[in-house]
Amino acid sequence: MSGEEEENAAELKIGDEFLKAKCLMNCEVSLILEHKYEQLQQTSDDPMNQVSQVFEKSLQYVKRFSRYKNPDAVRQVREILARYQLAEFELCVLGNLCPETVEEAIAVVPSIKSRGRAQDDEAIEKMLNDLSLIKKFE
Repeated sequence: MSGEEEENAAELKIGDEFLKAKCLMNCEVSLILEHKYEQLQQTSDDPMNQVSQVFEKSLQYVKRFSRYKNPDAVRQVREILARYQLAEFELCVLGNLCPETVEEAIAVVPSIKSRGRAQDDEAIEKMLNDLSLIKKFE
């Protein structure tokens, strides 16, 4: 992205580095940190000695804001959203916020309508319905 262009997440102008980066949803980070925490508990007599305050607060945060707890559900969410050719940024925002209506999805991720491969309302509705089925089984 040239220095003259202004970044704008609504239009997915967020810089090449960020566009190419792998993003994780809160639920994915939660699973990773939970696994690491379990490893620390197994390797130490006092696991709290090895867990920093930042680690602990990060784990608490992602657990609190994770919409999906079950590892299978987390995998399914990513698979469903990946079908719609979303940028990683878009995928993670939708996976974290779980909008319930097309209007809400467009409000939180305007780029799904403004890019060249813009999703039509029916495709967005189907995507949200697929996600809502996963939430019911969580």
